[in-house]
Amino acid sequence: MNIIREPDKMGSYSPEDVIFLLRDIGHVSLEMEHNQREQLIQSGIHYSEMLPMEYQPSEAYMSLFYQTLDDYAERIAVAVGIVAEQIVAKQGLEHLVLVSLARAGTPVGILIKRYLKIRYNKSVPHYSVSILRGRGVDETAIRYIFAKHPSAHIQFVDGWTGKGAIANELLQACDAFNARHRQQLDATLAVLADPGHCAAIYGTREDFLIPSACLNATVSGLVSRTILNLQFMDKYDFHGAKYYKELEDVDVSNFYIDSITSHFNHVENQIEQQLLQETETKVTWTGMETVQRIQQTFNITNINFIKPGVGETTRVLLRRMPWKILINPQHIDELEHILLLAKERNIVVEEYPNMSYACCGLIKEA
Repeated sequence: MNIIREPDKMGSYSPEDVIFLLRDIGHVSLEMEHNQREQLIQSGIHYSEMLPMEYQPSEAYMSLFYQTLDDYAERIAVAVGIVAEQIVAKQGLEHLVLVSLARAGTPVGILIKRYLKIRYNKSVPHYSVSILRGRGVDETAIRYIFAKHPSAHIQFVDGWTGKGAIANELLQACDAFNARHRQQLDATLAVLADPGHCAAIYGTREDFLIPSACLNATVSGLVSRTILNLQFMDKYDFHGAKYYKELEDVDVSNFYIDSITSHFNHVENQIEQQLLQETETKVTWTGMETVQRIQQTFNITNINFIKPGVGETTRVLLRRMPWKILINPQHIDELEHILLLAKERNIVVEEYPNMSYACCGLIKEA
C-alpha cells in the first residue's frame, strides 16, 4: 500500500468549511481555448488532461448572477435543509463524513455542513474529492478519509444531475473500491436538484437554476476543474487542480455561501412541510429517455454531446463549443442567464417542449 501524503492547501474557503483532497498543479500550463480543447476531446484525449480557459463574466452577467442569487437563495436554503435532513435520517450524525464531488458539489457540501451545525450543533467533517467520467473517483482521497476517520459513513454530495453520467460513474467506482477494500462505500448520491431522476437523496426533482452553476472557479473556492494527467502526475497521488489566486478580487465563493446560510433560520417550517410529503426516492434514470429522444431527433452520434438540465447547459456555454441550445418554453422565464450566454457567444436557441428538462445544451461535433 502506498503511503498517502497530505493534500495541498487549496482554495479560498475556510478549512472549517471544506478540505480539498487535491494536489496543486499551478506550475503547469494546461488552459486551452474552447475550440482547441474541444477538438482534442473529440479526437480521444480525455477531458481531465487539460483545462478550459476560465470564463471572465461581463458586468451584465455578474448583475444577473447577483439577481439570480437574490431570487433563489431561499429556495436553495430549503433544498439544502431537505437534503441534509434526509442524510441525517439515513446515516446519522455520529460517523457522518460529507464528501463533495469537486467542483460543483463543493459549495453544496459546505452548505449542508453549515446547516447541520446550525440545526444540530454538530460539526461534521467535509472533504472535496475528484471524480472523472471514465476514470472514477480519486481512490487516494478515499483512502485518506478512511485513514483519518476509520468508522466513516461517507455521504457523497454533488450539485445537480444531468443525464446521470457522474451518478453512474460513482456507482461503478464504489463497486470497484468495495471489491478490494474492507471499508465499504455507499454510492447513494445527494444533490440539490435531480431532474435526471438518478439520485436517491435530493432537494427537488425540478430542473431549476442553482446559482453556483452560473460561474466557474469564482464561486467554487477559486479551484479549477480537477485534472488527472500522468505526464506530470503520480498515479498514486491525489488528482490535481489549480488554485486561481489571481482571481481573488472577483471571488464570490464565500459571499454565495453566506447569502444562502443567512436563510436557514427562517425556512425551518418549509423544510418540515416538504419532508412530511411523500418523497419518491426511486432512481429511475428517466432523464435518459429525454436524452435518447433528443439524440434521435437531431441525429447526434455521441450521447456525450447532449448535456441536459440548467446546470449542464450553463457549463456547455461556459466551457465547451455549443452547437445549439434547446429551451423548454414552459421554463423560459427562469433561463435569463442561458439566453444571455447564448447571445454573447452567438449560439442558436431553439424551442423544444418535448423534454423533462428546462433546457439542454448540444455540443458541436468537431
